[in-house]
Amino acid sequence: MRNFGKNITLSDHTMKGEVKLGILGGGQLGRMLIQAGLDFNIYTLVLDPDENAPCKDVCNEFYVGSFRDFDTVYEFGKNCDILTIEIEHVNADALEKLEQEGVKVYPDAKTVRTIQDKGLQKEFYKKHSIPTADFRILKDAEELAANTDFLPAFQKLRREGYDGRGVTRLQSDSDISKGFTEPSVLEKLVDFEKEISVIVARNASGQVMAFPVVELSFHPEHNLVDLLFAPANVAYKLQRHAIEIATRVIESFNMVGILAVEMFLTRDGQILVNEVAPRPHNSGHHTIKANYTSQYEQHLRAILDLPLGSTEIQSAAVMLNLLGEPGYDGEAKYEGLQEALAVPGVYIHLYGKKYTRPARKMGHITVLGQSIEEAQQRAEQIRNVIKVKA
Repeated sequence: MRNFGKNITLSDHTMKGEVKLGILGGGQLGRMLIQAGLDFNIYTLVLDPDENAPCKDVCNEFYVGSFRDFDTVYEFGKNCDILTIEIEHVNADALEKLEQEGVKVYPDAKTVRTIQDKGLQKEFYKKHSIPTADFRILKDAEELAANTDFLPAFQKLRREGYDGRGVTRLQSDSDISKGFTEPSVLEKLVDFEKEISVIVARNASGQVMAFPVVELSFHPEHNLVDLLFAPANVAYKLQRHAIEIATRVIESFNMVGILAVEMFLTRDGQILVNEVAPRPHNSGHHTIKANYTSQYEQHLRAILDLPLGSTEIQSAAVMLNLLGEPGYDGEAKYEGLQEALAVPGVYIHLYGKKYTRPARKMGHITVLGQSIEEAQQRAEQIRNVIKVKA
């Protein structure tokens, strides 16, 4: 581990025959990406502000520093053959300069800039005729108060929202006091039947492959994925339409890498894009066990410009996020692992986070079955067995 900041350059560390992949962000997504990269003989460098980040002990070189700081990202990226991200809140100006100097940056700076800003994201969908909920762009609290005719709606901060943070539901005029005063997007409330997701990948040669549609169930309090069902219980025609939309999105961005496209399936059969993430995503964790190619291997294939792998399902799956228990804050302790692993088809993935806190993502559990019904039954058996305490 090295402390890394402004005006500090990396040592020249050339590994013949190996690709030097830089990852901005050292969380669980980076950790699982590195695990997949071992099979490709990839040399990994990671930058993260947390000295105890999950990637710390699995990468080749780990640097403590801010992925939001221009100089830090630029100096880090200069020593990489390819630079990628596991979180989108990074310094896009540094990515752009690195691109200009010959570093392969996937996703590119232009895509990252657009997706970082939910206002630009929504305008991008409108420009490219990608179906999405009606919206209005707001500058401040005064503009919010002037747009109460648009309620009920969700107000989303244009920047920095993540895992349900930076989002609030405004039902009527009486909720305006709960609204954000910063620049935001006011998005019309959608009467949806289901929330679904498609993970799609595109390599530098332009090949595109999409994973089958999955169905998401969100935690009522924490506004993050609670359960995932693969395949989704959605009519085949609608699944094909969702994949077509996801493909249009990644091609419109001209993006290289993997893109998670979260969508609403409305009660009248429309599919609307909610948000996208230009990186591996929570809605693709199950692919490690359930599909021929995982989302992590697929991302590597894409950014290395290799042929994309088969996305077909090998087994029906249910994925559960493993969250820190309420009331516990401190060094993580896990209960119920033996009982859960005694159930056939249960696979536990812990993220290597030293400390837990309420609702923190500490791992996930993939439960396989010969049918989605069997996977659901097994998931119910173990859902309340594993607990993360301190």
